[in-house]
Amino acid sequence: MLKTLIQNGRVIDPSQNIDRVTNLLIEEGRIAAIDVDPQSDMKVIDATGKLVVPGLIDLHVQIREPGFEEDETIESATYAALAGGFTSIAAISETNPPVDSAAAVIYLGRQASEADHCNVFPVACVSSGRQGEEMAEIGILHNAGAIAFSDGQRPVSNPELLRRALEYTLMFGRPVLNRPEMVELSRDGVMHDGSVSTVLGLAPMPAEAEDVMAARDIRICEATGGKLHLLAISCSGTVDILRRAKVRSVGVTASICAYQFALTDDAMRGFHTSLKLNPPLRSRDHIDACIAGLKDGTIDVITSGHAPRSSEKKMCAITEAPFGMVGLETALGLISTHLIHTGHVDWPTVIRAMSTNVAQVLGVEKGTLQPGADADVTLIDPDARWTVDTSSFRSKSFNSPFGGVELTGRAVETIVGGVTKFRYDGN
Repeated sequence: MLKTLIQNGRVIDPSQNIDRVTNLLIEEGRIAAIDVDPQSDMKVIDATGKLVVPGLIDLHVQIREPGFEEDETIESATYAALAGGFTSIAAISETNPPVDSAAAVIYLGRQASEADHCNVFPVACVSSGRQGEEMAEIGILHNAGAIAFSDGQRPVSNPELLRRALEYTLMFGRPVLNRPEMVELSRDGVMHDGSVSTVLGLAPMPAEAEDVMAARDIRICEATGGKLHLLAISCSGTVDILRRAKVRSVGVTASICAYQFALTDDAMRGFHTSLKLNPPLRSRDHIDACIAGLKDGTIDVITSGHAPRSSEKKMCAITEAPFGMVGLETALGLISTHLIHTGHVDWPTVIRAMSTNVAQVLGVEKGTLQPGADADVTLIDPDARWTVDTSSFRSKSFNSPFGGVELTGRAVETIVGGVTKFRYDGN
């Protein structure tokens, strides 16, 4: 097989503490070596001025097939992932029927193979039918290929169900991904509970709905010794609770959606349905606490929070519109613009949170450029200025508030298993 040399790029690999300008050799679909001189039998990719990093991984992607193909299909979601620099995604169950059977897990894998874009890791349901009552057949789902378990946007409200799920998944070394939300406190809410919601007269979603549930989940995790991942945290109280839990070596990790760093709840003054999100956009003090949590390692992972919804579903009053925005194609640009270019964090921190740590949370052999690893590589132009054009999204849905916004930094080439699957051509 042809050897490929990625030359003169800034290679960043947190798994090996590498951050230097050098060459990376790919051979037979795997990383062959670093610090290799070019030879005549090599295809050379000039990465001068680019970052060469382990392929980005997103553990919070709603793939709406089957059941809601008008929003997104496996083919369109995986293509959008490549455009955003993601070589692997974890597919959260937001489908009909839910991913609570071996057949559903196998279907997801088959469709992903046919699309032949990026790697897709199935995340199966914690509860049967995502109803939060009876535990799903976790052993069967694991054997079928599920790498984690989650009820997606529906938090596991039943504490006994969460306890049993954490105990059972521990046998397979797999995590439970739970979104911390006490729905009794946030039910019918539209936006963050604060001065802006009061002025706009929109039903509030208090921060306490998140941090109270996070505290409960962490305590159950500590009691069981299981592996818990808190999806899409957004509040200062949650960050504080999580930080203290990590001091006690509780087996908990957490992620945050990229959009949380780009906007505050003040953006809701326009009543745009694309900004109706769960968790909602928070106030500046919460965002600052989350930035601090990312910097000190309290928050482990950054995700896109990709939640596609068709235009028809969003064309209504904000109180009636579904939650969610597409995020796969803008996540990296938002992080580069609002965290890197503002000086809050550096690129190694971002790559750790968008690749290396994600692989560790999911327990998959990705997120590294070590020799012998799969050649999943993302090339990033950290200074590329580009304007978000939702009409050119590879996703089937366009529900993004960032259309027309200029961002700095984007993926320019996405390599999966040694094969270039996406190259940015300016469109």
